[in-house]
Amino acid sequence: MSSPYASVDEADNVIFPRRYNAAVDLLDRHVAQGRGTRVAYRGDGATTTYAALHERANRVGNALLALGARPEQRVLMVMLDTADFVAVFLGAMKAGLVPVPVNTLLTTADYTYLARDTRASIVVVSDALLPKVAPALAEVPGVDHVLVASSPLGGAHDGHRTLDALLAAAEPTLAAAETTPDDVAFWLYSSGSTGAPKAAMHLHSHLMETAVHYAQGVLGIREDDVVFSAAKLFFAYGLGNALTFPLAVGATAVLMVERPTPAAVMHTLREHRPTIFCGVPTLFASMLAHAGTTKEGASSVRVSTSAGEALPKHVGEAWRERLGTDILDGIGSTELLHIFLSNAHGQVRYGTSGKPVPGYEVKLVGDDGDLVGDGEEGALWVRGRSAAVAYWNQRERSIATFHGPWTRTGDRYVRDRDGYYTYSGRSDDMLKVGGIWVSPFEVESALASHAAVLEAGVAAHTDEDGLVKPKAYVVLHDPSAAGEAMERELKAYVKGKLAPYKYPRWIEFVVELPKTATGKIQRFRLRG
Repeated sequence: MSSPYASVDEADNVIFPRRYNAAVDLLDRHVAQGRGTRVAYRGDGATTTYAALHERANRVGNALLALGARPEQRVLMVMLDTADFVAVFLGAMKAGLVPVPVNTLLTTADYTYLARDTRASIVVVSDALLPKVAPALAEVPGVDHVLVASSPLGGAHDGHRTLDALLAAAEPTLAAAETTPDDVAFWLYSSGSTGAPKAAMHLHSHLMETAVHYAQGVLGIREDDVVFSAAKLFFAYGLGNALTFPLAVGATAVLMVERPTPAAVMHTLREHRPTIFCGVPTLFASMLAHAGTTKEGASSVRVSTSAGEALPKHVGEAWRERLGTDILDGIGSTELLHIFLSNAHGQVRYGTSGKPVPGYEVKLVGDDGDLVGDGEEGALWVRGRSAAVAYWNQRERSIATFHGPWTRTGDRYVRDRDGYYTYSGRSDDMLKVGGIWVSPFEVESALASHAAVLEAGVAAHTDEDGLVKPKAYVVLHDPSAAGEAMERELKAYVKGKLAPYKYPRWIEFVVELPKTATGKIQRFRLRG
């Protein structure tokens, strides 16, 4: 592998030295090896070389330390996809701090929860997101510094210090904190079964683990590749695609601040000509429905990847027929940091999640706790050295998920005789919408807070492309109020209460909900 800071033994384990800082491995060594003039990032009219990114990350680390941050303290990041996201993330880690990038699509109430949970004294927020974030921070004691990063979308800093001004005064060189491979390096939040997010704590070694085993071992990323991930950097999937993987080999990544609509994605493909394109099933389906998605427009792409939710077979086949290249569909998780089951070059079998990625082991466990055979459905467990050490301040959930070297994913799969794994549902009621976890309980609570709603049940429902979306079953106080007007009103109401992607795409008015003898909603009876 290209990194001099780690090697791989005969058992395919990445071997790290006693002292190891992931930021040095991903950034400093490229400058040390003479690749400073190479372009690390481009997009939205900006270009950033490895040397410039290295210096900016150093300034970030020095600036954060000058503000009083101490080793292992969290730095909350509510940032859009720009090179400054990467500089803040790596600069904080190089200084021995713990960056915590979070979803940029949340509500003010969500950010209040995250600020309290992280106990971050420093928050870095993109200017365009400040109107949603600032009211949240005002409610949380202990947030001493709010730094506003500029973005192509623009926005006022409202009297807060700007990141640009702070970095201009900071030193351009920084000695890396003497961390180890087993030091906590960053957190990533994953939704919980009750809607409250939980922070998976990841180590300095985990980034290179995913780069070696998936990016190099399966994807085959090279130094001359240009990577474009429509999945954003705050996702574990997007973080690997657009930060870890290109920086591990000295490649170039394309960043796009705006929402990845089919038209915007095709414009980016034509303009920047990436060789690797990373999307999610919902995006691939919508691009196929877009007349502007053409083979000529995506002629530079040699391979695409998909994760977040299962890619329907017909979507993968239609993509290959129209674009002439394959999508390597796989499954990963925030807890494992990236993909651990994947289709591979020349071995794509659409409708499946492929086979275990090198360096990972999976097993299917039946309801009786025994392993199941080929053709039988079981709960998916995975073992790999990129697994989070625990959830922050969530002991019971940690115990339920992490079992020694094994992680319980919550997904159910079937393995065929050839070793390919096919997704068959969830062990719980959680569902993914566009690759983001959504809790039915959270959507139900929002609906139930409407004056007209007596109670509500939410479950997964598939659309015409075979993709999962939330469907709500609603019992009204006044059944005669049911109708299209009420449906529109409730959808708009939920959009105003929660992040927009969580709203129910369909609402069915019912007289009662199926329940257990103890009164719990039987969501499995609502699934369709």
